[in-house]
Amino acid sequence: MNRLALLIQEEIRRDGPISFARFMELALYAPGLGYYERQREIGRRGDFFTSVSVGPLLGELLGFQFAQWLGRDGAPNRLHIVEAGAHQGALAADILGWLRKWRPDLLARLEYCLVEASPARRAWQEQTLRDWLPLVKWVSDIAEACPEPGSRIIFCNEFLDAMPVHRLVWDAAGKKWEECVVACEKGAFVSRQAPPPPELAEGLPRIAPELAAVLPPGFVLEHSPAAVAWWKKAAATLARGKLLTIDYGLAEQERLRPERSGGTLRTFARHHAGGGLLDNPGECDITAHIDFCAIEEAGRAAGLATEGLMEQGQFLTKILAQTLAEPGGFEAWTPARTRQFQTLTHPDHLGRAFRVLIQSAK
Repeated sequence: MNRLALLIQEEIRRDGPISFARFMELALYAPGLGYYERQREIGRRGDFFTSVSVGPLLGELLGFQFAQWLGRDGAPNRLHIVEAGAHQGALAADILGWLRKWRPDLLARLEYCLVEASPARRAWQEQTLRDWLPLVKWVSDIAEACPEPGSRIIFCNEFLDAMPVHRLVWDAAGKKWEECVVACEKGAFVSRQAPPPPELAEGLPRIAPELAAVLPPGFVLEHSPAAVAWWKKAAATLARGKLLTIDYGLAEQERLRPERSGGTLRTFARHHAGGGLLDNPGECDITAHIDFCAIEEAGRAAGLATEGLMEQGQFLTKILAQTLAEPGGFEAWTPARTRQFQTLTHPDHLGRAFRVLIQSAK
């Protein structure tokens, strides 16, 4: 048993069973021990593959799109790009590199802000972005990003899916949700069901009577107040500009389909779905599909307008069309770059699995 597992067991012995959200928080983010707190390879040599792993094309296309959005602001104010969940900073480097080559006029007005609470991950990002340090700054919380006026883009890529989630199980007899909690028995972590605490119960998904009558017992659903709260806080900082996320997730009607009766939580190690969710905390990634309906509603409640929710393939293809309409304003389409585009957009690769939500403030 590793040090992190012992730390979690000690908390359970001291305070009693913990929510799965707390278990996930410790497994991924415990200082010095959590999965994301230690240097990890991403891509073919790592545990999982992301759109950034494909190559620099995602950053180049985002750089082009961000320039289009920011370039429409004719005021001489500073421009801001705010990225959360940057991991090692590779996507930021790709975006900044594209802007330096193709839009130095915008780059001269730009501040690139990384939202990073972890000292370890910030150190990785500083190493990756060492050539950009006069232009890049860091904050620990999204509320601290870019307090001065100006047009801005706030975005995250595969960030919300790694926020802690509560695991809910449907009690068909009682027509209510029970919460999965993590206990420790005979030196092993086990899952148990318990009534959700009042602060969680207030925000649980409402089930229409006709659905409650047929939803099978034991149906599992994930619920992430942390992701919704983060989006709401990010929206509150946006006086003018865009807020977007690229991630895998579901709409409300998709989350309740019979084929997802076991929920969407998964562990990943060496590109394979792992064993039990409670096995080897800190040694594997834990991720869940985000609830796009809840995220979108949080933005609307903060006054944002939804511009679109689409598959990644559709989003990047629209950007491609814009680049083709401006000859000489984008990278040459070499065979390598074309292969990257196919991987990012093809439905059988990353094009359908990931979706893009864009909201804006005027």
